[in-house]
Amino acid sequence: MVFEGIDIAAVRSELASLGLDGWLLYDFHGCNPVAKRVIGFQGFVSRRLFVLIPREGRPIALVHQIEQHPVAGFPGEVLIYRTWQDLHEKLAILVKDRRLAMEISEQDAVPYLDRIPYGVFQLVTQLGGTPAGSADLVTAFASVWSSQELADHQEAAELIASIARLRLSEAVIEVGTVTEVQLQQRVIDDIGSAGLVITDAPIVAFGANSANPHYEPGGGGERVLRTDEVVLLDLWAGREGSVFADQTWMGFSGREVPSHVAEVWEAVSGARDAVLQGVRGVDYKTLMGKDLDEIARGYLRDRGLDEFFVHRTGHSIDIELHGSGPHLDGFETQDTRRLRQGIGFSVEPGVYLAGDFGVRSEVNVYLGEGGPVVTPARLQCEIVVPK
Repeated sequence: MVFEGIDIAAVRSELASLGLDGWLLYDFHGCNPVAKRVIGFQGFVSRRLFVLIPREGRPIALVHQIEQHPVAGFPGEVLIYRTWQDLHEKLAILVKDRRLAMEISEQDAVPYLDRIPYGVFQLVTQLGGTPAGSADLVTAFASVWSSQELADHQEAAELIASIARLRLSEAVIEVGTVTEVQLQQRVIDDIGSAGLVITDAPIVAFGANSANPHYEPGGGGERVLRTDEVVLLDLWAGREGSVFADQTWMGFSGREVPSHVAEVWEAVSGARDAVLQGVRGVDYKTLMGKDLDEIARGYLRDRGLDEFFVHRTGHSIDIELHGSGPHLDGFETQDTRRLRQGIGFSVEPGVYLAGDFGVRSEVNVYLGEGGPVVTPARLQCEIVVPK
């Protein structure tokens, strides 16, 4: 349903506070997930689609004649175009002499906000519009979870945590027999049996493979688990069309975790917990994404491990697993967006020692009215070992 869950009056109020005349949403072939989230259309957009939410007046949609279904039931004016000349003429009605929020990011500072093709930017400008960044609007209206999405996420989080604990406990005693691909398939089957869906296969990495943050098992190789190896399991899943849960769990195929592995685990899990503490008891809007990244990075820096922490601390989670809201990042990007109530993100510090092993601990956080909600409810405190 168009604009389902979006408070148009609140959007107008935010536009006024930002000194903007409207929010111009654009999509083509799924290039802009923000537009889909805000407009709420279903299906695939194969022709250029524009929707203007003006600071004053009713919303206006501009759609191709053969593709009007995305705005069925639209609560405003619908303009139909046929030719490119027709598109330009009617787009000018939407943009002329208006300062408009669009999904752009200067110098591609935050790629998740840089969704508008350069040609569209040029066209809007040539037709008399002035594009401006929509970062604050995206956080407030495209990244906030509904109560149902929070419930779906919490359910998914507990289910995949149970799957991770069970499958790691089994795998670490199957030295010499279980392969990365076999463990991966068991997890996939369990996720399906739980009534959840996935976007991609989970990551299972044994030994030195765990030092590659985005390792993919398979590819013709059947890596068998050996004695005294680190096992990393990164899995994500959720209800169809809702907010996913995303977690990383660690195991070890030996009775006792060696001191050098234990020290890295304590550092990584400590960095995770330091970030969680950093969002407790504070006004969320006093924090930027980069601030929480620095908490984790500083914790590992104090332990001489920051050079091995090679990715951001966390990513936004909304209807997309890697969402469009603030990321916990001052490393890959400089995310200066303010946090706010109702958004969610991952917290996943890691240390990767190339050729040896890697450790990551990942949980999720929803910024609730009464404080942060951390999922799963029971965090991993110790590496899973054979019993």
